[in-house]
Amino acid sequence: MARLLFNRGRIVRRQERQKHQDKVLVIAEDYATLYKVNEKWPGHAVLVPPAPDSQTAHKFGSQGFFNFTSRRPRHLLQILELGYSVMYNDVDMVWLGDPFPYLEGNHDVYFTDDMPAVKPPNHSHDLPPPGKKGRTYICSCMIFMRPTDGAKLVMKKWIEELQAQPWSKAKKANDQPAFNWALNKTAGQVNLYLLPQTAFPTGGLYFKNQTWVQETKGKHVIIHNNYITGFEKKIKRFRDYGLWLVDDHVLESPLGRL
Repeated sequence: MARLLFNRGRIVRRQERQKHQDKVLVIAEDYATLYKVNEKWPGHAVLVPPAPDSQTAHKFGSQGFFNFTSRRPRHLLQILELGYSVMYNDVDMVWLGDPFPYLEGNHDVYFTDDMPAVKPPNHSHDLPPPGKKGRTYICSCMIFMRPTDGAKLVMKKWIEELQAQPWSKAKKANDQPAFNWALNKTAGQVNLYLLPQTAFPTGGLYFKNQTWVQETKGKHVIIHNNYITGFEKKIKRFRDYGLWLVDDHVLESPLGRL
């Protein structure tokens, strides 16, 4: 995970002209990451105790992974309660451009669709209709929120949904369904905004539909390396697609070399 974070650090540095680098906060979930990031990039990492067991948190679908990811809405709510807007990104994402110009209007919560089906270029920015499971398939990987009552309501509802749908061997839940239920159940009370698919594609589209990638070339802003599990597989895919920049540009990164 640290290597994926360092690749993200390189991308943030690349966007230095937008002056976003000093606003980056890494929420470490183990002390080794906390110490490493603050050693390389002082003041940019925090840890909210208690730290989860890092040895059980990495396998998608495991109880450790659920416990790890279910801490996310509490972290985000705490930042909102301090009066800050917050953009959350998973570490397996890469920035190819500045996303902030796309955060137009004064909506409470901005998000991306996790479905790989191609949308028209001028698609609606409303919350999509529910899928087969009765809920939407919004990705909890990239979220931007303003410190509004609406955004805080979504985070509180997300926490409630996680408590109502705990992990079990039968369900092997993760935090994303609960996030979608929170969005669906608060949609009438909150100003929501679906970001354009062309700029913020899911990995199931970007890495599996090269025709679409060529047709939309130059318009991609943030790419999510999902629809694949395992750190080494994600890193290999980044390398295969020319998106692994940490080795070639190590001197430009505030995090330096591992």
